[in-house]
Amino acid sequence: MSGAEGRGSARRAAAPTLKDVAAIAGVSYRTVSNVISGKVPVSEATKSRVEAAIAELGYRPQLAARQLRVGRTNLLTLSVPFLSLPYFAQLAHAVVGAAEQAGYDVVVDETHGDPERELRAVAGYRTLLTDGVILSAMSIGDDQLAAARGSTPLVVLGERIRTARVDRVVVDSVTSSRDATAHLIASGRRRLGFLGAVPDAASGAAAADLRLEGFRWALRRAGLEPDPADVLEISPWNRDSPEGDYSREEGYARTRALLTRPRGLDGLDGLVCANDLLAIGALRALREAGIDVPSQLAVAGWDDAHPSRRSRRHRSRPSRPTSANSRVSRWHPCCASSTTPPRRRGWSRRRTGWCVGRRRRSRRRPGRSARGVVGALRA
Repeated sequence: MSGAEGRGSARRAAAPTLKDVAAIAGVSYRTVSNVISGKVPVSEATKSRVEAAIAELGYRPQLAARQLRVGRTNLLTLSVPFLSLPYFAQLAHAVVGAAEQAGYDVVVDETHGDPERELRAVAGYRTLLTDGVILSAMSIGDDQLAAARGSTPLVVLGERIRTARVDRVVVDSVTSSRDATAHLIASGRRRLGFLGAVPDAASGAAAADLRLEGFRWALRRAGLEPDPADVLEISPWNRDSPEGDYSREEGYARTRALLTRPRGLDGLDGLVCANDLLAIGALRALREAGIDVPSQLAVAGWDDAHPSRRSRRHRSRPSRPTSANSRVSRWHPCCASSTTPPRRRGWSRRRTGWCVGRRRRSRRRPGRSARGVVGALRA
């Protein structure tokens, strides 16, 4: 039997090893390892022989063993409630792109807002090797997070978790809602309503109470008093509903109820919606009722989600930063936020942000959020 036939029999009997590659290439197994890792310079001739041997044998590095040895996987985990929601789909797209530029792959975990699955993410997925977890929580609170926290680096997105003991990336919902409301007031609106109040803010859309606070703040600053009847509650969040309480259907149903009440609009000339999906549903109900937007009723949404862009002529909307409005500092991991505040004659490109770190609160210049999240996990 020739040497080539013997090598072929060995390949069929077992998967090729690093030493098999070294034998064919005529180099040491450490040289093969250096070629694979790329950390140590190797001559082009030697590199070509090693790569040819790898191709001939069909050798694949034992990644699990290598990851355990070096303590890194170059893999991040993004944990979000529902990929069916436009915001989280855009978020996943942005995170995957930013991670790829930093040399990472991303695994996406859809939790459906299940507290057990969210806690598994907080603990660092004990059965999954990952360098860091990016979590958007919908069900767990600060105390649960603190009790389940593992050693895996963790960055939390959104307003659900409000403790400063974990790195967070948030949007200043109070200020952005205040600015959106102030924009409508500046355009001459004097009777404004809010669509998106949540009966139990401890579950589901945690930003609802913050956005309602910003709405009321803007009215008070303008010397106006909100009518409680014009603050429209939405159904409590339910894990069985993929779109939760901030859906187009909910916006449509609540606006229909507003239009069919005995008093009707009763002078209402502005409606601030807690997100774009609610605004889309509201616009549909208003269109069916023959209400002209914005001459009779101005509508403001929130998020700049892709499905809403078809209706942008009829409403104003601050955008939530999935890719371009906020930054987490590599040197001082903290939460950063950004809004797009309005001027009197339109929306400005100027960005403002605030952060709540584990040690301090400060104003800082926002950058790119998805890249910042990945940078915080690497820090």
